[in-house]
Amino acid sequence: MGCKSVMKTGFLCRQWGVLVVLLSLWLPQSFSQQTTSPPPQQKNKLKFRLAGYPRKHNEGRIEVFYNEEWGTICDDDFSTENAHVLCRHLGFISATGWTHSSKYGKGAGKIWLDNVQCSGSEKSIADCRSRGWGNSDCTHDEDAGVICKDERLPGFMESNVIEQVEERVEEIRLRPLGASAKKRLPITEGIVEVKYKGSWAQICDDGWTPKNSRVICGMFGFPQERKANKNFYKQIKKRAAKTKGKIIGSGDREKSKPKSNPKSKLNKDSGSGTRLFTEKQQNKYRLHSVACTGNEVHLSVCPLQFYKANATRACEGGMPAVISCVPGPQFSLGNSQKKKTKSTFRVRLKGGAKIGEGRVEVLKDNEWGTVCDDRWNLQAASVVCRELGYGTAKDALTGARMGQGMGPIHMNEVQCSGQEKSIWNCQYKNITTNDCRHVEDASVKCNIPYMGYETLVRIVGGRTTHEGRVEIKKGSKWGIVCSEGWTTKEAMVVCRQLGLGYSLHAITETWYWDGSNVTEMVMSGVKCTGNEMSLSHCQHHGSSINCKNTDTRFAAGIICSETISDLVLNAPLVQQTVYIEDRPLHMLYCAAEENCLSSSAAKANWPYGHRRLLRFSSQIHNIGRADFRPKAGRHSWVWHECHRHYHSMDIFTHYDILTVNGTKVAEGHKASFCLEDTECQEGVSKRYECANFGEQGITAGCWDLYRHDFDCQWIDITDIKPGNYIFQVVLNPNFEVAESDFTNNAMKCNCKYDGDRIWFHNCHICDAFSEEAEKQFEQYPGQNNQIS
Repeated sequence: MGCKSVMKTGFLCRQWGVLVVLLSLWLPQSFSQQTTSPPPQQKNKLKFRLAGYPRKHNEGRIEVFYNEEWGTICDDDFSTENAHVLCRHLGFISATGWTHSSKYGKGAGKIWLDNVQCSGSEKSIADCRSRGWGNSDCTHDEDAGVICKDERLPGFMESNVIEQVEERVEEIRLRPLGASAKKRLPITEGIVEVKYKGSWAQICDDGWTPKNSRVICGMFGFPQERKANKNFYKQIKKRAAKTKGKIIGSGDREKSKPKSNPKSKLNKDSGSGTRLFTEKQQNKYRLHSVACTGNEVHLSVCPLQFYKANATRACEGGMPAVISCVPGPQFSLGNSQKKKTKSTFRVRLKGGAKIGEGRVEVLKDNEWGTVCDDRWNLQAASVVCRELGYGTAKDALTGARMGQGMGPIHMNEVQCSGQEKSIWNCQYKNITTNDCRHVEDASVKCNIPYMGYETLVRIVGGRTTHEGRVEIKKGSKWGIVCSEGWTTKEAMVVCRQLGLGYSLHAITETWYWDGSNVTEMVMSGVKCTGNEMSLSHCQHHGSSINCKNTDTRFAAGIICSETISDLVLNAPLVQQTVYIEDRPLHMLYCAAEENCLSSSAAKANWPYGHRRLLRFSSQIHNIGRADFRPKAGRHSWVWHECHRHYHSMDIFTHYDILTVNGTKVAEGHKASFCLEDTECQEGVSKRYECANFGEQGITAGCWDLYRHDFDCQWIDITDIKPGNYIFQVVLNPNFEVAESDFTNNAMKCNCKYDGDRIWFHNCHICDAFSEEAEKQFEQYPGQNNQIS
């Protein structure tokens, strides 16, 4: 975000190719002193407004009127406390959030304030610490915005709360011609229309370029544009002219209507097409002279002109703007959800609840890593979105808003023009020591095509809008879903389909949610991977229902949540702490009681002899946005006398040793742990502790550590022979507790055992490597291990 706020005398900083010498007027101690406020007569002249797009009456780019000129505020050091003060200026009681990197578009003119630091209690923004009026090293790419709580201050009568601009572009739609085209989703081609005073108007295509089409296609969720068949629309226009304003419809046939040609798309939908062009007689044009560069994320930020309300000769010689878009692979017509295509992307999204959103991760040297959010903006986010087959970005999120990653951070200060084919073509900096942490991971929300999936499913009977019995639409009727085999993964798909976030619980008995008269079961045998966009894309029995309990009380249900946990194992720690111990049997009675030894231990000559144990430490991080809590309530926890604590989950972790072909040769007990916060990140407080029948769980931003010397923190390898193996740990293996991402729950290591010693190599989370590196790992376990 420009040059850093605290600079020493003579420090040189390059921004946008301009060399700036920062003099001793701006020193670190300037933060310890409050900037001189303007005199009372100037302070009384301060005005505030919200501007930009897409804004509402209570959110937008914040602009300040100072010294007879409107200007913006830079987002450096911006905070919620600043937003509180500014929202009160605007007549609202407080702020609910703020935005950075010109989310509402770039302002113009002065940047009046920079490095503003308020406590939140100030009566005026002028009372907050800052660099002073007009003293800034920012550009308008860093304009700040505020989101105010929609509750007015009593008696606030100011009229300048929001910028009143008559000429602005807000809502846009793509209108296809003909009823048949409207039924096909996604809509990829049609007339571009803008909302104006409650109705829709067209854009004149005079001077229209592919760059304009690219911007609008991006808004509708398409990665690129293609040339539209304008001859089709021109022929309709000619027909419209021949009618002299008459509308051709079912009740108004023209004698000169040409004979029907079944192969002609023109005749098929000519009625609606003619209606569109006769609207030209009624002055329905709103915009003209659109001149986008192709890099914009919204039409509203392109140079354009509005027709005046009294214009009588709008778009002479032109016609409504028509665009045609190319859908991404996921949204192509006829694309089967069951088809698997080899992924060649070097970028991916993780942790998002919806399609087209998530934490940005990039592939470098066959290992996935995150992107630091320094200078992260909509242009860079849009390059990622288009690269993945979506449209432009509607949000460039900072501060690990989609959860924190693990492993390396590959990029920092990414700067894109918007034309790049890949984020790797953008300018960026490599990460150096202490540059970034995972609390700064960048995320995106992309525009995706409208598919109408939410109209095919509903939930009823719940206490809130985020829970209820699942009902799906089959033809014109609604029906229930069999709950046999209904798991978190199936519930995850329904929550995504309805736009309700993540699946929190999959419910298999819903008699207490009987909120409708629907009783017919229309789907059974549902089995999803969890990534599908619609329940209909999952495997199921089709039209033949096979369900043991067809009663409505056994219908499937869901509980959804906007935030959820995500568990990941610290793989390097496993590799660093592994060792072998030969432990006497007389010290293993408690472990045997909890089934922590292999089955052959039962035949041993107790208490004589020993068992060979593979020990290691297990550090389980919750990198999600909500706490990980056991599925069972406290009333059903099991007390274990040996270890003197309650076990809240019967199955939490599997430990396995596998042969090269995947055959299991040894396993740890199906770990039933006491969940608690061992340590937390800076600024996060512990919430869970097992002692004294305390609450169990893992707080978001904390981790639970099971040291290598804990009982049962091992695999009994007494019976395995020397050789090459794969060591595997799987967290939450039965998906009992919902998480935002199950693909990172498993960890693997190459393992080499010579009968006396053991070596671990290449320990990694299972989705941390490229497909090529993962194949090499599986084909050649222990290939680099040397026994000396």
